[in-house]
Amino acid sequence: MTELLTPVVDDDGAPFWEYAARGELRVQACAAAGCGAMRFPPRPCCPRCGSFAAVWRRTSGKGRIWSYVVPHPPLLPGYAALVPYHPVLVELADAPHIRLVGNLVARAGAPLDSVAPGRLRIGARVQAVFADQGGVVVPRWVLERP
Repeated sequence: MTELLTPVVDDDGAPFWEYAARGELRVQACAAAGCGAMRFPPRPCCPRCGSFAAVWRRTSGKGRIWSYVVPHPPLLPGYAALVPYHPVLVELADAPHIRLVGNLVARAGAPLDSVAPGRLRIGARVQAVFADQGGVVVPRWVLERP
């Protein structure tokens, strides 16, 4: 089995990972009256108004590829057998100023090298799926039109 990086779960981001384990993509938002700013990465206070009140809003899990890379060679030995794999930066459809990093895969449960490099395009529509990675459920992305 290939040893992949496992996310570090801290107090501010713990709810993100708890929701991911349930198959939900949620983003932290300010709960102050009149603000509601969505933010990522999670943090203790709102960068817009300074409030410490926060809620976690469910997103549609849809987005667009904002950027991507095809690492050759991989930077970490645990990923060498998975080349080519595709880390993507996804701009969320319902929070366009928020971008999340994840891997593009052919379908839920597919290996990281399951998408041909020629299929990647900036602006391609994607949908979040979830996969266990070292005991932490992480979002991955699939093309809306495979």
